[in-house]
Amino acid sequence: MQQLHEVDKIEILTLQDNYIDIASGDNTEIITRAMPLKGMEIKNSILAEHGFSALVKITQGQSTRSLLFDFGFSQHGAAFNAEALSVDLTEVEAMALSHGHMDHFGGLKQLTEKIGKPGIKLVLHPAAFRKPRYIKITEEFKIIMPSLTRDAIEEADIQVVESIEPYPLLDESLLFLGQIPRKTDFEKGMPNFYYEQEGTEIWDSLDDDTAIVANVKDKGLVVLSGCAHSGIINTVSYAKELTGINKVYAVMGGFHLTGADFDPIIPPTTQALKDLDPTYIIPTHCTGRKAIMTIEKEMPDKFLLNMSGSTLTFS
Repeated sequence: MQQLHEVDKIEILTLQDNYIDIASGDNTEIITRAMPLKGMEIKNSILAEHGFSALVKITQGQSTRSLLFDFGFSQHGAAFNAEALSVDLTEVEAMALSHGHMDHFGGLKQLTEKIGKPGIKLVLHPAAFRKPRYIKITEEFKIIMPSLTRDAIEEADIQVVESIEPYPLLDESLLFLGQIPRKTDFEKGMPNFYYEQEGTEIWDSLDDDTAIVANVKDKGLVVLSGCAHSGIINTVSYAKELTGINKVYAVMGGFHLTGADFDPIIPPTTQALKDLDPTYIIPTHCTGRKAIMTIEKEMPDKFLLNMSGSTLTFS
């Protein structure tokens, strides 16, 4: 059983997501949207990109601690939003990466500079460094994916912690899940993703795909994924297995159900989410419009819409 201390509150500020509606005006006790104001003028912008980055704050008693989870797509996007939102990233104590795809590590250098802590730890699965990774359309047509390199991390003065196993964060108040077992019969990963190893082409099972988890007192687990290439149901099930906590408070993150290859997976995933019965469900990033609409229709009382610049508070 993996130790995971209870927290009183977890706040997830999305520094980058695929969607923004600056005039939504739908704040609640859980959701705080980004304001388009500088002073009292409407002149603040928040960027949306195909990527994900989140500042995660956990509060226990009078103590609040911060972790940065993923870094967005472009070099500037998440860092721009942090500036626009007046976010103080110097409070960040550690960082974690969900997996080694560009839309999750692209802004690593810029955000780390804003944190300003030489030698800060970055926890990731060693398969995040697989290279070259590519999408195979045909045998002749392959789209190369930018690779995360150890050299780039060293240049940014980051201390890498490679972990296949679960890894405790912030003194066991958050948990990096490590490699997630694939147990469902419908979550099969990316069919056309490959990498090369010593000249041999290998299907990329994305072993590095992972998530982080918190345990909110009297409420249950909050599971935050990047893309859930391991399958969001596999991810939540593993979090429950590791911690011995069956109650799920919130499931948030990219569920990667976008595109024709994943249309058949939307119904069983939605049903399995209903069976998990979280208090809240927040699909982000790569979940896809069709899947998000399905989840909202099937779980209207649990569904929350995420955006770039939004803060979700679970307490």
